[in-house]
Amino acid sequence: MLNPIWLKQIFATLESEHPQQFFEHVSDSVIWEVTGSHPLAGIYHSKQAFINGTIAKLNEVLNAPLKLNYLSSICGENSAAVELIANSTTKAGKPFNNRYCWVCEFEDKQIVKVRAYLDSALVANTIKQ
Repeated sequence: MLNPIWLKQIFATLESEHPQQFFEHVSDSVIWEVTGSHPLAGIYHSKQAFINGTIAKLNEVLNAPLKLNYLSSICGENSAAVELIANSTTKAGKPFNNRYCWVCEFEDKQIVKVRAYLDSALVANTIKQ
């Protein structure tokens, strides 16, 4: 069983000025599926592809780099569902308060697969600003 305290500590780094600490726990060859029908949706076949295809693109339209706040998690043997929220503002002054659920699979304390659920309409509207 994954340790919920350990899991919370990992995901809490997404709230900090050093989100790369979170990505130290993500496999370089992670398979990251971003669900939905918006410009960032798709399946990314590496950590860098995910960062370039999603976070970097969001950061282009946000006032400050994206920070995700940990809300809760449900842990299994080698998987966890983690609920996160972004409380950001776009460069156009509009709120970007997106909620996420990342279903993560782990091998040897590394995230190897993620399915990310989020508000597709909010992402689409934010990217096209």
